[in-house]
Amino acid sequence: MIGFSVRSRWLRAALLTACTVPTAATVRAQSLRPDADPRIEQLVASVSLQRLQATATTLAGFGTRGTLSDTLSTTRGIGAARRWIYNEFTRVSSKLLVSYDRHLLAQQGRISREVELVNVVAVLPGKSTRRVYVTGHYDTVNSRRLAGADATATATAAPGQPLARPAIDNDADAPGANDDGSGTALTMELARVFAESGIDFDATLVFVTWAGEEQGLFGSMAHASALRNAKGVVEANFNNDIVGSSLGGNGIVDGESVKIYSLGPEDSPHRALARYVQRVAGTYVPSHTIRLMAREDRFGRGSDHSSFTANDFPAIVFREANENYERQHSPDDKLEGMDFRYLAQNARVNAASAASVALAPPAPRVTTGGGSATLGRGRSGYDASLQWQPSPGAVAYRIYSRDGWTNDWQKSQVVGNVTQLLMPNVSIDDYVFGVAAIGADGNESVISAYVSPVRKMTDVLLKK
Repeated sequence: MIGFSVRSRWLRAALLTACTVPTAATVRAQSLRPDADPRIEQLVASVSLQRLQATATTLAGFGTRGTLSDTLSTTRGIGAARRWIYNEFTRVSSKLLVSYDRHLLAQQGRISREVELVNVVAVLPGKSTRRVYVTGHYDTVNSRRLAGADATATATAAPGQPLARPAIDNDADAPGANDDGSGTALTMELARVFAESGIDFDATLVFVTWAGEEQGLFGSMAHASALRNAKGVVEANFNNDIVGSSLGGNGIVDGESVKIYSLGPEDSPHRALARYVQRVAGTYVPSHTIRLMAREDRFGRGSDHSSFTANDFPAIVFREANENYERQHSPDDKLEGMDFRYLAQNARVNAASAASVALAPPAPRVTTGGGSATLGRGRSGYDASLQWQPSPGAVAYRIYSRDGWTNDWQKSQVVGNVTQLLMPNVSIDDYVFGVAAIGADGNESVISAYVSPVRKMTDVLLKK
């Protein structure tokens, strides 16, 4: 526990430099990169390449996991796959609360008949009810093998009407080793790693393999919508969709980086989560580069994190650095296209990030009940006056700042267990500010940024 003692001493030293009523001159600048927690280091090291490979091999071996494929067979189809996933979640640890999340879906769009969607959920209870999700979709599709006459017939339509969508052959081979056997294997492996870690997390960890993604995110949307209706608290959704191959269709190999897509605007909770992953990965998986993408997903594509963003929950999606589009949604998405060393690295980034969020206090609230930022100019009119709501479990806070035209944090400073900061002669028009909560063990929450509310031009004119 030498590393943990050093970590504790750093936190005590930082707190000794903080005043009860801090100012910019009385707080000490700290590195933007967090110190390592030995517990998280051990958790990251526990990710098994061999287990990832074995899981992906079994998943691909079901032949197809199509949403409308066979549910009765014990060896082929989505029914056999979900029962196996359920049994694996149950087998790895008695600490996981495993269940089927069932939703009856009527015929619509790409769903050619009524079907029951079944998400498989494994919950690792924490000390609080706030949730951190790690997810991937286990359903597959082969959209290059069409059913019956649709395979050869040319679709026609009346003038001004859209062409009919050809029917999909739901029994055709769709092994989905990478799309999204990779994300499913990663989710299942992290459920094992977290359950066996012995760490007492503050947040509840939720590991989910989704159904119905390929037809329109149906499984995740049903779950996320129900969660919002129940007023659930979600700190983060780390979604993984196609994260298992380092060889792109263009022949370029990139096994040293991964993309993270996040919905804007610039200081949205989703972008804050993406930046958080980049900082945490720099500590625990420094050899793996995090490439932040300033859009919700690739052009014309989507995944289950969008179900969470649509319900106002922070969410991001991991994507491999260089995809092979020819393999996707086809019978060619097989194991030989996988790089399990690369998948293991992506799993380690997820593990470090999810553990850091789950161990840290919740992110501070920096808005009023009406949604206005609790940021002002102080009594002088020329200072930066920051206020925030206390976070349960926090023993200190870290204030972040950056130039107004810069999109990532440049400076930080630790203050004590206070809920305000005055920065003399610092204009709130020139800088962007944020605050994160620090727990007793030194783990730090996602940053809450002070965001200027969007105002209509008519409101500005009326105020004048």
